[in-house]
Amino acid sequence: MDYFALLLDSLCLIVGHGVMHMVFISRLTGKKLKKWYFAAYFLLLGMIQLISDRLALDGTLPVGVGVLALYGLSRFGMGNLQSVSWLAAVLSFYISQLSFGIINSVEAALFPRFIGSPLLYLLLLAAQLLFFVLCAGCYYAVLKLLAWTEDSQTPYIGLLLFPGLFFFAAELYILETAYSFFAPVISLEEVGRHSTLLLLQVMGLAALLCTLYAHRQLCKGFQAQAELQSLTQAAHTQKVYITEAQVRYEQTKSFRHDIKNHLSVLDGLLKNGKLEEGREYLKKLEAVSEALSFPYQTGNPVVDILLGEKLGLAKEIAAEVSLVLPKPCGIDDFDLCVLFANALDNAIAACRANDGAKAIRISGKQQGDFYMLTFENTCSDGPLPLAGTGLSNIKAVAGKYHGAMLTEKNGRQFYLSVLLNISALQ
Repeated sequence: MDYFALLLDSLCLIVGHGVMHMVFISRLTGKKLKKWYFAAYFLLLGMIQLISDRLALDGTLPVGVGVLALYGLSRFGMGNLQSVSWLAAVLSFYISQLSFGIINSVEAALFPRFIGSPLLYLLLLAAQLLFFVLCAGCYYAVLKLLAWTEDSQTPYIGLLLFPGLFFFAAELYILETAYSFFAPVISLEEVGRHSTLLLLQVMGLAALLCTLYAHRQLCKGFQAQAELQSLTQAAHTQKVYITEAQVRYEQTKSFRHDIKNHLSVLDGLLKNGKLEEGREYLKKLEAVSEALSFPYQTGNPVVDILLGEKLGLAKEIAAEVSLVLPKPCGIDDFDLCVLFANALDNAIAACRANDGAKAIRISGKQQGDFYMLTFENTCSDGPLPLAGTGLSNIKAVAGKYHGAMLTEKNGRQFYLSVLLNISALQ
């Protein structure tokens, strides 16, 4: 029986702790596993277990040292943040200890009657298998509720460490006080006690999952609030663009209204031979005309102002605009601002992140009942970034006009295409 117990303990140590802990932390943090992680962790676990057996240490101390070892591997080996490493280590050990405790509750209530029977060996093997299944299921449930990557850290992750430590400490207390001795004979009262402990441990698991679910919903709320603030700021900016476009339009309208008077004055100066005064007056007219004109002419003053301002601030980027919006255009000015502002912001940011050439090309083409906008820009030679609020806003505008949005990356060129159905807008 000693060899059989040694086999079960070794299997539990290697698979239940070593492999599952490593896989869980890797999936939780989004870090790739390396072979030396397993080798280092197995060595640490073996040393901890050997020292514990030799010195007959209390079970709590080896588990605590194991948590420290797993934290060190996550923090310094995988390069995770300190709060992330602590939480991952505590959750890893808590889930394995909890699964072990639940199986122990079943064993303590049912297995004593089979002591001395060969059937006990099969039951212990079945219990070990059930431990692995239960442990993997708990890890999977936690991963569904709590998972992040280095590029997208979950906010306030450190707050989960305190409830995690509480659940972990409670489970260790149950294991050390209730299952440190396996009684060969068990009474009905003992069965009831172990059943109660089993229920408490299941409730502890449920409480942990509820805590993780509440944290996830809280994070979604923070994310939604941040997106709302971003949209509010964008809406305010776009209102400024629209207001400025209206002012420029009125100024242009006033200038065009007065142009006949200006021409009459200029004609009078020339007829009277006042050539120098005529030249000066003409220069003033040219200055006023240039002030009212836009560097890009798309047929929509709001878009013209937006293009001129954003591309004007990015003088290091070569810009080409070959775009004429349909007239009449039933697309709301606010929606045009959302579309062009977000597309330009993303394109400018991608160009500035690129070490090589920096260029933006914007084009538009009407095809029957559809109008296709294409934004092309240079970018770094890397994977496509995750879709953020900007692309989500563009997609929402495309959907509003029964169209679609498509992104594509080819080497160092990024393409954003927006298709709008204008059949019902003209």
